Amino acid sequence: MPEHKKIFVLFFTLVSFLMRAQVTLNANGFGNTYEDINAVLAPAYNAIEVPDCVHTSFGRHIDEVFDTNLSTYVFRFHAHVTPDNDRCLFFDRQRTEIKTYDQSPNNLKATYNETVRYKWLFKLPSNFQSSPKFTHIHQIKSVGGPFSSMPMMTLTTRQNSAHRLQLRYAPQDTQSTIAEANIAPFLGEWIEATEVIHYNNSGTYSLVLKRVSDDAVLFDYNNSSIDTWQNGSSFARPKWGIYRSLDFPDFLQDEQVRFNSFSIEENPNLSVSDEVLLQNDIILVKEQNSDDIFLMNASKDIYDRVEIYDTLGRKLISELQNAEHRIDISSLKTGLHFVVLLKNNRKLLTLKFLNN
Repeated sequence: MPEHKKIFVLFFTLVSFLMRAQVTLNANGFGNTYEDINAVLAPAYNAIEVPDCVHTSFGRHIDEVFDTNLSTYVFRFHAHVTPDNDRCLFFDRQRTEIKTYDQSPNNLKATYNETVRYKWLFKLPSNFQSSPKFTHIHQIKSVGGPFSSMPMMTLTTRQNSAHRLQLRYAPQDTQSTIAEANIAPFLGEWIEATEVIHYNNSGTYSLVLKRVSDDAVLFDYNNSSIDTWQNGSSFARPKWGIYRSLDFPDFLQDEQVRFNSFSIEENPNLSVSDEVLLQNDIILVKEQNSDDIFLMNASKDIYDRVEIYDTLGRKLISELQNAEHRIDISSLKTGLHFVVLLKNNRKLLTLKFLNN
């Protein structure tokens, strides 16, 4: 075999592929809505919380419709004043939501000192009604610890003396409103939400809501010094949908809220220089008959530490960058592993490889 062909075969045999830690979920109109959602958010498990158990005659409370404004299929979340409740478990509230949780893949669960960008589209109907108590459309919740029952971040709507969209915050077990806006500009419009959280006791948080039709920013909250980690948590996760109180039924009506283009992206906050450096397409290479892997196209300016995790999210190796960009993996068992590059304690890039 000619020498160049040997190199060609060796390259494609031994090199793992680059993986950006981003997951997206979009409606496709095929009708297998629950199955499609679960396949992304919790493969082989159930990421959907709906009142189907009490309202079997209606059928599935999340379906898909073609949206003429976006010219694509979108998810439609249904909530009926009666008989819907909260999964036949609680009867003073009702929910039609999707989520990530402990059965979801690790890259959908935010851990301490990690940065995650969540993006999605939503549309409240022009005649949307809210409970005076709560009508949540998005939450960030912790799993584990003493404060897991209290959402850390909540995007909610409320009808009291005025109809408001509110961002509520709970670092522990007490929640307060940290920003709000008149809901009128949001009604009947597709809204693009971008939420970026650096999970840390001294973290950062931002939420921007932009009208899709003209890119007008309707809501912009940013806090560069905020506690975004409820102590004792094992991870944090998002929820989307309709979760509302039934304590004031006279304020409510049957609702249909549309969502689409969900995105969960780990560690997206690269500086301009980092983005340029990563355009070199760092590739993870494992050589035959060697206990090392090395990072092709890496340089000392890109990262300062490398960590390796297993599929359960356990950190197996953590070490500083070395001049050869090599990592000794002789201690690792066979199976799939994730290599994470960090700079200044912020995760920049995730690659994966199969150790065999």
